[in-house]
Order: sequence, then structure tokens, then C-alpha cells
Amino acid sequence: MIKTAPVSCSIADNIQRVTQSIREAALHAGRDPQDIQLVAVTKTVMAERLRHAYAAGIRTFGENRLQEAQQKQKSLQELVDVSWHFIGQVQRRKIKDVVGQFDLIHSVESLEQARVMDKHAHDMGITQGILLQVNVSGEPTKGGFSSSDMLKTLPEFERMMHVTVRGLMTIPPWSEDCETARPYFRELREMAHTVKRRDFQRTRMDELSMGMSRDFRVAIEEGATIVRVGTALFGTRNSVEYI
Repeated sequence: MIKTAPVSCSIADNIQRVTQSIREAALHAGRDPQDIQLVAVTKTVMAERLRHAYAAGIRTFGENRLQEAQQKQKSLQELVDVSWHFIGQVQRRKIKDVVGQFDLIHSVESLEQARVMDKHAHDMGITQGILLQVNVSGEPTKGGFSSSDMLKTLPEFERMMHVTVRGLMTIPPWSEDCETARPYFRELREMAHTVKRRDFQRTRMDELSMGMSRDFRVAIEEGATIVRVGTALFGTRNSVEYI
């Protein structure tokens, strides 16, 4: 009979492999591995498996769905040093529930959406960190600012006192070949450099959220500071049960 390794061991092994890959990619690009943050994407992953990931050193979890995130936050509330990121599409009717519940929202895709977030953050007396999602590839099925619109609307973000733009996020077109993502990652990096050259006081370009399980090494080589990794850590998603 073949013995199966405990879930905790397999997750810990996966985390070790991914962490080592992040380190190697960073050093290959002449970067400090400490400058890259690993966000464990936990969509449909059971809360108990997140505990195993936490025990293996993960401290940042990224969720796509608000209700699922809320249930896991409640289940894992004893893990006080965990940071939660929201990486999915933010529906307008749920903005008020997303604001203030996540340290960073990766997926702000319109000026109108940001204004609603700013209002709710004002009402809560907080400042919400956000990233602007840029549809670099121009795919009609993906949300996000076009490159030109993002640059044109940045002055509007300077007027918002309760959201802080901390950088950009993108999702390249899917491909079996991770190298096809490189030009899209490079374009986002160059866009961030363009923004940095402008005289903005509140808008920062500290973060580039780009790269997932199949292409995070390429993303790091092109300047990613945040990589969003799920399958490489937890295996194929289980869409039936997650708590």
C-alpha cells in the first residue's frame, strides 16, 4: 500500500518549493528576495489547510470572494498576525463590506469604484490601501483600466483622502508558455516607472501585483513585488467545500 503524506507536510513542502523558486528568480534578476511578498491564494481552500500554511510560514492570504473570506476570517481569527488581501472582482453592492476588512484590495478597476470605496473608508475613519487593476492586454473579458485611462485618471486619486493607491495589478492572457506573459509584466513595470516620474503626493507605486502559479518567476524577473500563488501551494482547487 502506498502511504500518502499528511496534508500538512505536502503544503509545507509546496511552500518551501515556491519560496525557493521566488528566491532563485529574485537573485537571477539581481533583486533582494525579501522584496517579494507571497500571497497565498485560498479560493475554495478549507480553513484548516490555511492553518497548515500558516504553520509553514504563510502570513498573507488572498481571497476572491467576500463571503468565503468572511467565513475564513472568522474561523482563523486567533491568527492575529495574518494579513488578508482581496484579489477578486469587487461588486458595487459589496464595496462597503470589503472596505476595512482587507489590508490591500488588488482589483480596483474604475474611478467610480474607487470613489465609493473612498466614501465608505471616510465613514469608517480609515484609509484603505488599493491597487489599480490595469488591463494591459486589452482583453474584453477582463476588467480594469486601460493603460491610457489609468494614467489620465491618476490626478483624481490624489483628491481622495481615504484611499491610497499603492501600486498596480494585472493578469496577462492565459497561455501554456509562461514566457508569453513577460511583455505584459514589463509593460506594467514601465507604466509604474512613468507614474513615479510624475509629481504625485499620495499616489505611490511601491507594489506591482503580477504573476501566479505558472508564471510568477517571470513576473519577479520583470519587477513583481507581490505574487499571487494558489495551485502551486494547495493543489487543484476543490469547488465543493472550502470551510
